[in-house]
Amino acid sequence: MEDVARAAGVSRALVSLVMRDSPQVSPHRRTRVLDAAARLGYRPNAMARHLASRRTQTVGVLLNDLHNPFFAEIADGLETLAAELGYRILLITGGRRPGRERAMLDGLLEYRTDGIILVSPRMRTAEVLAATGPTPTVVVGRRLRGAAVDSILVDEAAGARLAVQHLADLGHERIVHVDGGRGAGAAPRRAGYERAMRERGLSDHAVVIPGDFTEDAGVYAAEALLRDGLPLPTGVFAANDLVAAGVLDRLEDAGVGVPDDVSIVGYDNTFLAALHHMSLTSVDQPRHEMGRLALELVLERIDGRTKPAVRLMEPRLVVRKTSGPPP
Repeated sequence: MEDVARAAGVSRALVSLVMRDSPQVSPHRRTRVLDAAARLGYRPNAMARHLASRRTQTVGVLLNDLHNPFFAEIADGLETLAAELGYRILLITGGRRPGRERAMLDGLLEYRTDGIILVSPRMRTAEVLAATGPTPTVVVGRRLRGAAVDSILVDEAAGARLAVQHLADLGHERIVHVDGGRGAGAAPRRAGYERAMRERGLSDHAVVIPGDFTEDAGVYAAEALLRDGLPLPTGVFAANDLVAAGVLDRLEDAGVGVPDDVSIVGYDNTFLAALHHMSLTSVDQPRHEMGRLALELVLERIDGRTKPAVRLMEPRLVVRKTSGPPP
């Protein structure tokens, strides 16, 4: 700033006003300062400025898995609001591995971000609370009980019930669930499936195939169904759209018609579900709204709110071409 002041023939204080976009500077003097800064290749030192204000205008976001469009769509909603508010986002992924999540979270905290947003983390609750401490934190997709932690949840059990009810109303009885393993949201979706099957008097037909929130898990589940020699189920409720895509791909490779032979329902309603060649029936989670709400809650914390907040969002079913009556 001293160099820019000398080159422009003004005081250092005036340069500071120009860099802070103060309205107190005349257009002529502002132009002189900006021209000098451009010639010298000067940019304001954001880190030094943030040290003075104790705000970085930055929020760290840790996503579970960038291969899953569900997380990218949450990040998109979050980033859109951040751009509107003049905030920057530091985005990183844990790759569905708790150990990597811990390392990446430590890295975000080293940048002294104003707040942290964790989307479907697999870390244990105690580890998250120990790492984030007093830093304003929002967890999406899981309930974490901590004084400085807010949560955004979708009623996963209700979403699973929507999937089972849809298939049962079409006439399906042998409905299988391919679950999401240890991923966030997998347990309540599995419990919701089992409860909905009991409520419809279909407990004898309830089967849970262990999986994960990946396309490969769907492929492996379909191969297991094709391999066991028993009649195929007429309905499959998949833990998410990636799992559903894997099941769909493997069944069609084996000559099984969807939905003529087997109906498939996914979860998340990501852009994949709406692709014309897939046209997947799926339980919708409001991904963009969840992203925006996560940033809003973090900013409320930064501005002084101390009481923990929990937001529960309702899912809905979007019916497309992969579900129909049983054969």
